[in-house]
Amino acid sequence: MNRYPLWKYLVIAVALVVSAIYTLPNFYGETPAVQVSSSRQSIPVNTDVMARVESALKQQGVQPDGMFLDGNSLKVRFHDPDAQIKARDTIQQALGDNYIIALNLLSASPEWLTRLKAHPMFLGLDLRGGVHFLLEVDMKAAIDKTMERYAGDLRRELKAKKVRYGTIKRDANGLEIQLRDAETLKATEDVVARTLPAFTQNADDSTYRLRLALKPEEVTRIQSDAVKQNITTLHNRVNELGVAEPVIQQSGPNRIVVQLPGVQDTAKAKDILGRTATLEVRMVEDDSAKVADALAGNVPTGYDLLDEMTPRGPQKILVKKDVELTGDNINDAQPGFDENGTPAVHINLDSTGAAIFRDVTAENIGRRMAMILVEKGRAEVVTAPVIRSEIGGGRVQISGSMNAAEAGDVALLLRAGSLAAPMQIVEERTIGPSLGKENIEKGFHSTLWGFAAIAVFMMIYYRMFGVISTLSLAVNLLMLVALLSMLQATLTLPGIAAIALTLGMAIDANVLINERIREELRNGVPPQSAIQAGYQHAWATILDSNVTTMIAGLALLIFGSGPVRGFAVVHCLGILTSIFSAVLVSRGFVNLWYGRRRRLTTVSIGQVWKPEQ
Repeated sequence: MNRYPLWKYLVIAVALVVSAIYTLPNFYGETPAVQVSSSRQSIPVNTDVMARVESALKQQGVQPDGMFLDGNSLKVRFHDPDAQIKARDTIQQALGDNYIIALNLLSASPEWLTRLKAHPMFLGLDLRGGVHFLLEVDMKAAIDKTMERYAGDLRRELKAKKVRYGTIKRDANGLEIQLRDAETLKATEDVVARTLPAFTQNADDSTYRLRLALKPEEVTRIQSDAVKQNITTLHNRVNELGVAEPVIQQSGPNRIVVQLPGVQDTAKAKDILGRTATLEVRMVEDDSAKVADALAGNVPTGYDLLDEMTPRGPQKILVKKDVELTGDNINDAQPGFDENGTPAVHINLDSTGAAIFRDVTAENIGRRMAMILVEKGRAEVVTAPVIRSEIGGGRVQISGSMNAAEAGDVALLLRAGSLAAPMQIVEERTIGPSLGKENIEKGFHSTLWGFAAIAVFMMIYYRMFGVISTLSLAVNLLMLVALLSMLQATLTLPGIAAIALTLGMAIDANVLINERIREELRNGVPPQSAIQAGYQHAWATILDSNVTTMIAGLALLIFGSGPVRGFAVVHCLGILTSIFSAVLVSRGFVNLWYGRRRRLTTVSIGQVWKPEQ
């Protein structure tokens, strides 16, 4: 009656073995390490770099526990943090600024587990340590950048409508347009009303000037969009560079929280956050007199003197400040080669960008156009070709004095997008591994003592069925940790709280089953039938309670953020493992213990069933 078919026992056995294997890496802990990575793809990290690192460490008397190449990075293990820090300084001096030397933590799991893709759980900032930044978005710069774009749009629209204007000036509050006469003033007002509804207009009929100011609701929208775009860009940048499980979220109207677990080097983290680039297309000024003045130190108003990278080295080039096209209009960027086999970056523009680029090239045939890459506030002309004909279709190619790896770098940065506005770090915090280790110990002890208290109570109150319930609870915990490790979910302190909650919910299911069996025994049902009826009748209640709790967990997962989502992930996974362990696993143990007896007269569940005489 109470016997499982062989396949069910095999399912339980396989689940236990797999869970044990994928839980094991979490017990080996992590070792201090130094990670060497290149600041650019054109500078490889290879065996030569490994030899230089090994030689430098040997000269300083620092003995590593091992080193290996992992992709385009070198990882060096050490036995303690003191050796790790000393090695970091030594390696930095030996390799120079072309390499990023970061403190890191590596899993100490044996190689055979690594080959099975068994890795420890990702640990959150509060458990593993890492860096925490609070960034403040420069809202004034966001508005200024938007105003530049609006000014460019207005110039193009007025040209398209053949409206002759004098100048378009920007000030702190908006735009000022100088017109020639009343007729052009009226035509400009019509163009602005149709194409730039975000502005209010104030016309001066005596001087033929039109002043435009952003509406308050538009200012609010620009500021809100700037924060959202910066969050998206930071996500793209961190994901492209391979930082595991970052937390990037808005905090207040103009601030962004960035948490990078496992990164112990703030310089490395700042480099990650700062590596955002955008493309600007501007026209080159070839007037020899203006170029001579700029080279002499007198840069004309409305121009910038920038460096152009050529095979002969950097050369100065004079470009207009007016930006014709920005990286905001880039859909995709991929490295490749031009028609001469030279490394290049192929860019796809959106419909707006394609139209702008077509108009700019059509109006400036025979002139030079500068492709400018802006990274970390520094502008550099990548290439400045002569426009031979109108270019349409939205496909743009930039090439210059770059190799294939550098073309890959440029494409990667452009794909990540540009910041809507610059940001400054207003809070910087590094959480060391020692504090994370203390949090892990406290969380582990709280879970352990909670488990022990539940086990003692169950075994005293339910006797043998309490032992079985405790075993199934242990299986539940084992499976939950294995699932978190397999999914590489991030465990935080709220996640540990969710594990403790899962234990309580899982044992509640066993209590329902045990009480239902007791009730059947009190009603005079034979033990084997009571066991079967107890599991069957308790199943509906267990399923209902877990489904409703799962709904609440999914709501937290969908609408929550940060630590709330971490709690929700563990909570939802814990519900699934609880159902499996409380029903299938515990029934399997009961069947093994009692199902093999043909004449069962009593069960150890806190009371003895006695047949009527």
